[in-house]
Amino acid sequence: MLLKFLLFAGVIAFVYFTFFSKKKSLNSPKNDNSMDEAMIPCSTCGIYIQAKEAIMSSGKYYCSEQCLKEAQ
Repeated sequence: MLLKFLLFAGVIAFVYFTFFSKKKSLNSPKNDNSMDEAMIPCSTCGIYIQAKEAIMSSGKYYCSEQCLKEAQ
Protein backbone atom coordinates (compact mmCIF):
# COMPACT_ATOMS: atom_id res chain seq x y z
CA MET A 1 0.00 0.00 0.00
CA LEU A 2 2.83 2.37 0.87
CA LEU A 3 4.57 1.57 -2.40
CA LYS A 4 1.43 2.44 -4.40
CA PHE A 5 1.10 5.73 -2.53
CA LEU A 6 4.74 6.66 -3.19
CA LEU A 7 4.40 5.72 -6.86
CA PHE A 8 1.23 7.80 -7.16
CA ALA A 9 2.89 10.77 -5.41
CA GLY A 10 5.89 10.45 -7.73
CA VAL A 11 3.69 10.50 -10.83
CA ILE A 12 1.79 13.54 -9.54
CA ALA A 13 5.07 15.34 -8.77
CA PHE A 14 6.46 14.49 -12.21
CA VAL A 15 3.35 15.80 -13.97
CA TYR A 16 3.35 18.96 -11.87
CA PHE A 17 7.00 19.80 -12.45
CA THR A 18 6.81 18.92 -16.12
CA PHE A 19 3.70 20.89 -17.07
CA PHE A 20 2.80 23.37 -14.35
CA SER A 21 6.00 24.70 -12.82
CA LYS A 22 7.27 28.00 -14.17
CA LYS A 23 10.18 27.57 -16.47
CA LYS A 24 12.91 30.05 -15.59
CA SER A 25 14.43 29.94 -19.06
CA LEU A 26 11.21 31.23 -20.61
CA ASN A 27 10.78 34.05 -18.10
CA SER A 28 14.40 35.12 -17.88
CA PRO A 29 15.21 38.51 -19.33
CA LYS A 30 16.81 38.23 -22.73
CA ASN A 31 19.73 40.31 -23.90
CA ASP A 32 18.59 43.29 -25.90
CA ASN A 33 19.98 42.47 -29.32
CA SER A 34 17.19 44.25 -31.16
CA MET A 35 19.58 46.56 -32.99
CA ASP A 36 21.76 43.65 -34.06
CA GLU A 37 18.76 41.82 -35.48
CA ALA A 38 17.06 44.89 -36.99
CA MET A 39 16.65 44.79 -40.75
CA ILE A 40 17.43 48.11 -42.43
CA PRO A 41 17.33 49.10 -46.11
CA CYS A 42 20.46 49.91 -48.09
CA SER A 43 20.49 53.59 -49.01
CA THR A 44 21.53 52.81 -52.60
CA CYS A 45 19.73 49.67 -53.76
CA GLY A 46 17.04 49.32 -51.08
CA ILE A 47 17.78 45.70 -50.19
CA TYR A 48 17.23 44.90 -46.52
CA ILE A 49 20.23 43.80 -44.46
CA GLN A 50 20.86 43.18 -40.77
CA ALA A 51 22.15 46.28 -39.01
CA LYS A 52 25.15 44.42 -37.64
CA GLU A 53 26.25 43.48 -41.18
CA ALA A 54 25.61 46.87 -42.78
CA ILE A 55 28.26 49.45 -43.61
CA MET A 56 27.50 52.87 -42.16
CA SER A 57 28.85 56.01 -43.77
CA SER A 58 27.65 59.60 -43.28
CA GLY A 59 24.68 58.40 -41.26
CA LYS A 60 23.42 56.05 -44.00
CA TYR A 61 23.55 52.26 -44.21
CA TYR A 62 24.86 50.30 -47.18
CA CYS A 63 24.74 46.58 -47.94
CA SER A 64 28.14 46.40 -49.66
CA GLU A 65 31.25 48.33 -50.61
CA GLN A 66 29.89 48.56 -54.16
CA CYS A 67 26.74 50.38 -53.02
CA LEU A 68 28.85 52.66 -50.85
CA LYS A 69 31.04 53.59 -53.86
CA GLU A 70 27.98 54.20 -56.04
CA ALA A 71 26.58 56.61 -53.45
CA GLN A 72 29.76 58.71 -53.40
